[in-house]
Amino acid sequence: MEEKLRIIVSGGGTGGHIFPAVSIANAIKELYPDTEILFIGAEGRMEMQRVPAAGYKIIGLPVAGFDRKHLLKNISVLIKLFRSQLMARKIIKDFNPHAAVGVGGYASGPTLKMAGMMGIPTLIQEQNSYAGVTNKLLAQKAEKICVAYEGMERFFDKDKIILTGNPVRQGLLSKNISREEAIRSFGLAPEKKTILIVGGSLGARTINNCMMQGFDKIKESGVQFIWQTGKIYINEAKQAVKAYGELPMLHVTDFISDMAAAYSAADVVISRAGAGSISEFCLLGKPVILVPSPNVAEDHQTKNALALVNKNAALYIKDSEATQKLLDTAIEAVHKPDLLKELSSNITKLAIKDSATIIAKEVCKLALKYKENHEH
Repeated sequence: MEEKLRIIVSGGGTGGHIFPAVSIANAIKELYPDTEILFIGAEGRMEMQRVPAAGYKIIGLPVAGFDRKHLLKNISVLIKLFRSQLMARKIIKDFNPHAAVGVGGYASGPTLKMAGMMGIPTLIQEQNSYAGVTNKLLAQKAEKICVAYEGMERFFDKDKIILTGNPVRQGLLSKNISREEAIRSFGLAPEKKTILIVGGSLGARTINNCMMQGFDKIKESGVQFIWQTGKIYINEAKQAVKAYGELPMLHVTDFISDMAAAYSAADVVISRAGAGSISEFCLLGKPVILVPSPNVAEDHQTKNALALVNKNAALYIKDSEATQKLLDTAIEAVHKPDLLKELSSNITKLAIKDSATIIAKEVCKLALKYKENHEH
């Protein structure tokens, strides 16, 4: 009986890393249904719930991110990193994979480093337009680097690079829901202009503050809002709405499970500039106002946003200027059909379809080659 393929997928930390990881795993299963896939994540992070919910086994490493503000805390971070590397080595030895994939996030560092040292072929999926320190280091040993933006040979060996785009969560493209039906599902009125606010899976403090300080503007605008606060901010947001009084044009929720409906309902989206979200806007042709998070490594979200702004494919507001400008810009934009048409047309040109399948094929190619060479 032929041995099955065994593949490790590592990374996570935020929804932006988890959705692509699961999409790649699902695409591998479609190509080779018998493949055994093991996820390696970070203890206490979102992937420890989301990955099992998607039907995969996951093991958590005690890894944490570096604290750029409190350097002394990094001693414990280094100890955790060392422990994580030892654990990753043992997991790889026991599971004996034919290939390992890293999608970014805390766990992919120690996992891919150890896999590379043990001679297992590795593939990196770099989501951003600006490569992070970890991926630049891991790239030296990696066989392939799947990227979502052009011009990444600034960071990586161009012979290893494949332009694949970022995988998006499943169900976004397959679900066909009319705008009217989508708006009604949020309890709102189909004849009104609608703005969707998404602050990423964890929420976005600045964007939420803009909303809470802008209830007068929102009420006068004649526009309705679907407002995803993120779970950290939901209670504060609901209390603010309650204290203000009647705001029937506002649908407030901590997490939107049916993003296909939310996107379908929206005339304009306000969002952070995470790579995964941007890939979704490209595929769906959504006019978007990007407010890059200032709390990310190497300010990569601003670089992601500018890659679109330079092609006239998105509007962009700095986090520090959002309080003054964000709501006004959004309410103005939603009433400018020509602008929305132009943004939609330009962002659609940047879409790469079937990213997960393209990446899965590359992973399986590496795994099959390794398996062939090590069978005898």
